[in-house]
Amino acid sequence: METIYFAGGCLWGVQAFIKTLPGVTAKEAGRANGSGRTLDAPYDGYAECVKTEFDPDAVTVENLMSYFFEIIDPYSLNQQGEDVGEKYRTGVYSEEPQHLKEAKDFISKRDDADRIVVEVLPLANYVRSAEEHQDRLERCPDDYCHIPDKLLKKYKS
Repeated sequence: METIYFAGGCLWGVQAFIKTLPGVTAKEAGRANGSGRTLDAPYDGYAECVKTEFDPDAVTVENLMSYFFEIIDPYSLNQQGEDVGEKYRTGVYSEEPQHLKEAKDFISKRDDADRIVVEVLPLANYVRSAEEHQDRLERCPDDYCHIPDKLLKKYKS
């Protein structure tokens, strides 16, 4: 299994979407690449994200990027839907240089690459979100989510 991190606005919807994707074996809500120096400041500059474990024999980083781009506005800086602020920025993070290369290649091949503001960076740090944020939309399906319900169900089997 391999791990990559996707930040696409509010993590509740991103987690709900990612868990339906083929080849994804585990997902965890958290925060990545923040400027906070301790776990006491887990929101300081962090991007809400989903730690995504996947089987590279079943799904590629390019496939995952394609799915991810279905649920984000890649031109919006620090905002997805009604969620506004640095913690809602879009990004792809990994400790594996090959993942970052594949994510950058995916973006560079697009006709709109020059307008895309999705970060593609090495994972600097990661903090798991509190239990109340894990699988939140399953427990509270009426909570606000910037991802349309039809997309959240698109890949459910």
